[in-house]
Amino acid sequence: MEYRRISGYSGGTEKKPTYEDVGSGKTGHAEAIEVYYDPEVVSFETLVNVFFASQDPTTLNRQGPDAGTQYRSIAFYDNADEKEQIENTIKTLNASGQYDAPIVTQVVPFEKFWPAEKYHQDYVKQNPKNPYVQSVSQPRFERFKAKMPEVLK
Repeated sequence: MEYRRISGYSGGTEKKPTYEDVGSGKTGHAEAIEVYYDPEVVSFETLVNVFFASQDPTTLNRQGPDAGTQYRSIAFYDNADEKEQIENTIKTLNASGQYDAPIVTQVVPFEKFWPAEKYHQDYVKQNPKNPYVQSVSQPRFERFKAKMPEVLK
């Protein structure tokens, strides 16, 4: 099985939300990704570690310059084992002193994922010269690479 990820929205109540709907902050959805992976190649634990290393899980309703509930740190789980893994990772990270503030990531059961519009898929790859990509996305990725180089090909 090949690894695959899809940009989209989850955690809200509106059916078939659009980028504009989610951007209003009124749907309850957060920007999210759906990941398909082979657990014989990469573990759920590794994915959870990647999730926390690729963002700031200590800022409520914010990621970098983006603010609002649609930018909250939220981790979805499908079963009790996944929930436990996420919660244990949060406990470990909070105890580690890695962050100056406690982790505020929501841990909630997965219900429904809505794929984003086509122009949002592979956005960074499709828009490398976009000012947001250059000033926010690329620096965030460089920070992630420094934290977890072992997970990159």
